[in-house]
Amino acid sequence: MNVELISLTKPFNCQSTDSPEDLISYCARVSNPENQNNTDTSPRLLKFLIKHKHWSPFEMVDMTLEIKTSRAIAAQILRHRSFSFQEFSQRYSEAIKMEDVQIRKQAVKNRQSSTDEFQNSQLLAKVREHTAKGFSLYKELIKSGAAKESARMILPLTTETTMYMKGSIRSWIHYIDLRVKENTQKEHRDIALKCKKIFIDHFPNVADALWKDNDHQPN
Repeated sequence: MNVELISLTKPFNCQSTDSPEDLISYCARVSNPENQNNTDTSPRLLKFLIKHKHWSPFEMVDMTLEIKTSRAIAAQILRHRSFSFQEFSQRYSEAIKMEDVQIRKQAVKNRQSSTDEFQNSQLLAKVREHTAKGFSLYKELIKSGAAKESARMILPLTTETTMYMKGSIRSWIHYIDLRVKENTQKEHRDIALKCKKIFIDHFPNVADALWKDNDHQPN
């Protein structure tokens, strides 16, 4: 699993800055053109916008991240439809590797959540053997001339995929707020925390306004 920054919207016609945060402020001041290049008050303006839930200026800046994860978690991420996605095609290219299998106990009160690590070593060994055999059979099929679009049907959900995830800063705020919660599947939450760290690095004033009182530094 890995998350990396690919691109950020940067100002093109703003003489005073190349900061994506200042671009949000610049767009927010569309009705005040004489003051659009005033970057000194941008942090205060961003805080005001967030406090009063004026979200449209945050739709003026996009961020694209590269995410490497399992097919299982990719399916969850793709459900966030305010984003645009480009994903590795296992119909066109050969699958490369698998993510580590993490098995945890079923939560009692939440049917779609888990708790502590599963401790049955014999079953865990069988799980790893099963996924390894599935991946090995896939490679054997490819080597024997089977079409990738057919051979991929037997791939385990632990097979790694790569996707580009592009969305507005408003969308990223919503995604991070939702997916860093404890009730998110651990593997997905780990990705969201990495996304949050990248977000904080490049939008520190927005992050302070959103999460300062909640210890916004990811674990």
